[in-house]
Amino acid sequence: MADQNQKDERYKARQQKIKEEVDARVDAAQQEKGLFLIITGNGKGKSTSGFGTIARAVGHGQKCGVGQFIKGTWDCGERALLEQHGVNFAVMATGFTWETQNKEADTQAAQSTWAECKIMLADDSYDVVLLDELTYMVTYGYIELEEVLEAIQNRPAMQSVVVTGRGAHRSLIEMADTVSEVRNVKHAFESGIKARKGVDW
Repeated sequence: MADQNQKDERYKARQQKIKEEVDARVDAAQQEKGLFLIITGNGKGKSTSGFGTIARAVGHGQKCGVGQFIKGTWDCGERALLEQHGVNFAVMATGFTWETQNKEADTQAAQSTWAECKIMLADDSYDVVLLDELTYMVTYGYIELEEVLEAIQNRPAMQSVVVTGRGAHRSLIEMADTVSEVRNVKHAFESGIKARKGVDW
């Protein structure tokens, strides 16, 4: 019994130390501003994470907007749900670029969607804006990097922005407050398993 009491006391002491360290970090974080988050990497779940952030903000009664690039022709469960809760969507609606194989049309579609996104990024009534798969638009040259950097840099001070997609440009990463990289360990598609509604889209 004495051994158990000693273990309990050591556990309590460790947890108390952790609590003190966390409390000190919370007390030190006093700056209030909108955040710029990037979710990048080769793994599955980047868009899911971005939409999860939008769902969280909507749950807090915040106004949100989404710019959806690349997968706009898919039946999108997130869009079907979030539009019912007042989330504004700007959708490229051309599908994957390797399906269209038309750079001019893709560039025009990207520019049109980006124009709608820039309106949201300049509007201080939006609390959170998700730019889903935007990294590809920069990589393919459909949208100029400098234009993206400028729009995000000059957004309203309390507006948060989430950018998703593989291969985020280093300039975006340097500007971001938080960067998460999703690593691919294993993916069902690589084993020949079809994408599943409700899980994959």
